[in-house]
Amino acid sequence: MSGKRIFVLNGHPAQTSLNRHLAETYAAAARKAGHEVRLTHLADMEFDPDHGFAGYAQHKPLEAVLQAFRSDVEWAEHMVLTTPMWWGGLPAKLKGLIDRTFLPGWAFDTRNRNRIGMPRPMLGGRTARAIVTSDSPDLFFALMYRKALLRQIRGQIFNFVGMRPAKTTHLAPVGEANAGTIEGWQRQIDALGAAGR
Repeated sequence: MSGKRIFVLNGHPAQTSLNRHLAETYAAAARKAGHEVRLTHLADMEFDPDHGFAGYAQHKPLEAVLQAFRSDVEWAEHMVLTTPMWWGGLPAKLKGLIDRTFLPGWAFDTRNRNRIGMPRPMLGGRTARAIVTSDSPDLFFALMYRKALLRQIRGQIFNFVGMRPAKTTHLAPVGEANAGTIEGWQRQIDALGAAGR
């Protein structure tokens, strides 16, 4: 089996974090298994995260780091995102990255819609995985919040632009995780990286 082209984005805005460790764990395991990997840390990217306009009639010129991010997405056969859940959603800088780059004409086509009126996705031919950390225990997250952030990432971001199948992994609660728990998560992510999933 030949290796995949995998783009890993650590979506935590801090320089050091569990998400960075998980992204690096995934990338190292994937490389060791023969996959070609590109790894980007959101903390290293300097850009204006504010789309700044109503609708899509206008948009700001993309900074070089945003152009490079798009190139990595285009290059990839599989995209992996690690992110914390903050206040039930994505960190503001990560959301800004998506707002600035996943635009019509590149990520989706508003002039070419499907039978139910949704824009045609333009990033098909790729699969995706989101690895989400949170303090909300998995059972509570499922029963009380119906895994809303996981459904948003999978359905309203990855699937919306054509990345299918898109899978999610939820690791929690991180606030109480001891060394043994983190080692278990690392083994889980290591296996995903080796398999390119």
